[in-house]
Amino acid sequence: MKQWYFINSGPCRPSFNMALDEALLNWHSEKLIPPVIRFYEWNPATLSIGYFQRVHKDIEMDEVHRQGLGFVRRPTGGRAVLHEHELTYSIIVEEDYPNMPKTVTEAYRVLSEGILGGFKNLGLDAYFSVPDTKEKQQDLKNPKSAVCFDAPSWYELVVEGKKVAGSAQTRQKGVILQHGAILLDLDEEKLLSVFKFSSEAIREKMRVKLPEKAVAINGLVDKPFTVEQCIVAFKQGFQDALEIELIPYELTPEQLAYVEQLEKEKYANDEWNFRK
Repeated sequence: MKQWYFINSGPCRPSFNMALDEALLNWHSEKLIPPVIRFYEWNPATLSIGYFQRVHKDIEMDEVHRQGLGFVRRPTGGRAVLHEHELTYSIIVEEDYPNMPKTVTEAYRVLSEGILGGFKNLGLDAYFSVPDTKEKQQDLKNPKSAVCFDAPSWYELVVEGKKVAGSAQTRQKGVILQHGAILLDLDEEKLLSVFKFSSEAIREKMRVKLPEKAVAINGLVDKPFTVEQCIVAFKQGFQDALEIELIPYELTPEQLAYVEQLEKEKYANDEWNFRK
């Protein structure tokens, strides 16, 4: 059974979270560390946007500032996510890992098996979404809104027909970085408040449709789950699905200094965050 590193970072600055994900990718590409599963949270609550998104087109930055939210651009694609009541995960593993599919979609499915297992460990009847019509498949190529939880993509996790986890992926230096949000609770009004809509009618339509498309796991159960329960469930889910042993790991002082320098130069920098 292969050993991977396991890092539980807890609540961190948004710029630090993204810098650490990139640093782990770099170290893994240089063969300095094995593959990694990392869990983390956000302090403060943060709006992250996908690498290709345009801030001026999609985001109400006045609302982001008014509500005291953090803001950061991810190195991965996908749409914007409000990180608040959630457990976030990241997976760092080389593209040539044994039995890793070459296509992005199928690799996504393999890596997301751990998330599926985690939901099942919590007693939830989760399954992968697979768009079943050409119209739905076209929606993935041309999403109707900037909101990540507007609709599930290929192999994202669904319970009772509603999206419960959103993920994104990038490949750099021969390494896959996949990270995503596991929703415990969802403040729909706060989520909608930070996005631009072409009209109030469109915003209202989204307000009505969002609860039909996305759900937080605590909205499915009588007794709410804690972050600690989710960490246990999803850690085991990854170990079982990927047939690995997760070894707890803490950064060395030198590694931490590297992450903080990358954070300062890139993810805490407006030149990166507002580049589009």
